[in-house]
Amino acid sequence: MIISPSLIPELDDIISRGDPKRRADAARRISELFLQGAASFRSDHVDLFDGVLTSLVPHAELAERAELAERLSVLANAPRGLVGQLAHDDEIAIAGPLLRRSPVIDEKMLVEIASMKGQGHLLAMAERPTLSADLTDVIVARGDRAVIRRAAGNAGAAFSENSYSTLIKRAGQDGVLTIRLGQRDDLSPAQLKDLLSGSIDVIRRRLFKVVKPERQADIRQAMTAITGPSEREERRDFMPAQRTVVKLRREGMLGEGALLNFARAFKYEESIAALSAMTGVKIVTLDRLISGDRDDPLLIAGKTIDLEWATVRALILLRLGPNRTAAPADIENARMNYARLMPSTAQRVVAFWKTR
Repeated sequence: MIISPSLIPELDDIISRGDPKRRADAARRISELFLQGAASFRSDHVDLFDGVLTSLVPHAELAERAELAERLSVLANAPRGLVGQLAHDDEIAIAGPLLRRSPVIDEKMLVEIASMKGQGHLLAMAERPTLSADLTDVIVARGDRAVIRRAAGNAGAAFSENSYSTLIKRAGQDGVLTIRLGQRDDLSPAQLKDLLSGSIDVIRRRLFKVVKPERQADIRQAMTAITGPSEREERRDFMPAQRTVVKLRREGMLGEGALLNFARAFKYEESIAALSAMTGVKIVTLDRLISGDRDDPLLIAGKTIDLEWATVRALILLRLGPNRTAAPADIENARMNYARLMPSTAQRVVAFWKTR
């Protein structure tokens, strides 16, 4: 097979001295020639295309390079040099398809790219059908929350002991990550116990609902090891807190300041009793709502009595407990939802709560 005389007689001249437009046009035509005949080309043919295209493709428009990367990503005999060139591109629209699925990229190149490129490249790699422990070591060390969640949810990913330790630690502030890790078949009983030890009850319950029956048994066993076989959920005693709140109200000192102080001191019963007195919603109703898996009840209750965001934030952290911290992204999402929440909407919901 001869490329130059049959397709572009002046190819050598274009490669060495051609202007960018001519090179881009040549890249487009030769790429199409390769893609049309890829299934029948021998390795020496592919190498010939590789040498030509690596010189020409960088001059093509971004959209054309992205389309080429997409089409090359599914070919087992795609030109290795060209694939490597495109996979290293800073534009994720170009590198992404190849990093997600190209069978041509070897382990060494993947680790190299994972070590030097940004979160978009890592996120694309986290979607590959299989991920080695060496690669996930880099992904876990460098990845942000979206990358980590994607990798943890990839059944074809393998993780080293060190990476699992890091993931479990990060899951302490990320319920989604906890659930994805808890569903992994390669999670050992000891790792499952560590994962559950750092999670809150609502996440544990949600995980129990979504895992396979055999993993449910593992969760029960782990929880028994954590809490002991005789532990029962204790009902909170709000009577002392109610007396404290009644005294504050009688003295004219029950207000947002008192509620904020209770929340910052992680005094749950006093906080709920104060919020109940200020909103008119029964303590038992507020306790049940706030013990759920969402921050919405706190946002709604706070909006009806026009609480400052600092107070609502303190109540959200109170809900998690003194030994846990919320992910900054979750707090920011709650802040935005609180700002958007209309007082009239919150008041209608609270009116419904009062009838329960």
